[in-house]
Amino acid sequence: MSNSSTDDSGPLLGPADIRELAGALGVRPTKQRGQNFVIDANTVRRIVRTAEVRPDDVVVEIGPGLGSLTLGLLEAADRVIAVEIDDVLAAALPSTVAARLPGRADRFALVHSDAMHVTELPGPEPTALVANLPYNVAVPVLLHMLATFPSIDRTLVMVQSEVADRLAARPGNKVYGVPSVKANWYAEVKRAGAIGRNVFWPAPNVDSGLVSLVRRDKPVETSATRAEVFGVVDAAFAQRRKTLRAALAGWAGSAAAAEAALVAAGISPQARGEALTVEEFARIAEMREAGK
Repeated sequence: MSNSSTDDSGPLLGPADIRELAGALGVRPTKQRGQNFVIDANTVRRIVRTAEVRPDDVVVEIGPGLGSLTLGLLEAADRVIAVEIDDVLAAALPSTVAARLPGRADRFALVHSDAMHVTELPGPEPTALVANLPYNVAVPVLLHMLATFPSIDRTLVMVQSEVADRLAARPGNKVYGVPSVKANWYAEVKRAGAIGRNVFWPAPNVDSGLVSLVRRDKPVETSATRAEVFGVVDAAFAQRRKTLRAALAGWAGSAAAAEAALVAAGISPQARGEALTVEEFARIAEMREAGK
């Protein structure tokens, strides 16, 4: 397939290439899967740069689509493992890689699967996760990958702007919630830039944002398990307008038991979930286990 003459994309895919590929495959991006393909090579280069992809990295990419970001990652990393759920896209991707980057094709592996069900990947352990995540599954997929592959040290995801805000929110922020706390269990999380709508086809009716997650050297220090801590988090935000004494009553067995765990953890029973750090949620989980 020829390079588009209207852009300087090199081996990367430009707008004409994307449309040509999609046309040949009979692909129409579907809302159901939240598909919006990146058609701007400079945006791909910016994502790879912002992700700080290194020559020794093994990068896992979720939802590669037609391969825009895949090719950019393959230029920079040691190898790329792409996880794609769509039958047509998964079948076409290896030949796109072979045609555009023949010298790197042996560094590419495809996993044809739903990312939520992936529990192992071929080849060396992944060191980085870089992906343009569909907004409807972004948070569960991200948390699943961080939980399943502890070797992933750095993550950069492109998500809907408000999802980016939620993931990177700090305690006290009105959009701070379950995704913020759970992401923070694994990593230091921050916004890493904004992405306009015109770099996608079709152009979405929402803005996108980049979120950087750098895995913590040590997870939160606690004797409670991740499941126990996440149980407190889910309960606290299920009724986020209520005080923690009331919101955690069902979780603790009674409002009095919730209050006892909170006081023992050094947290006001009148506080609300949105004021607490992940470390404080872990302390509450510990105190409940200790008080049983």
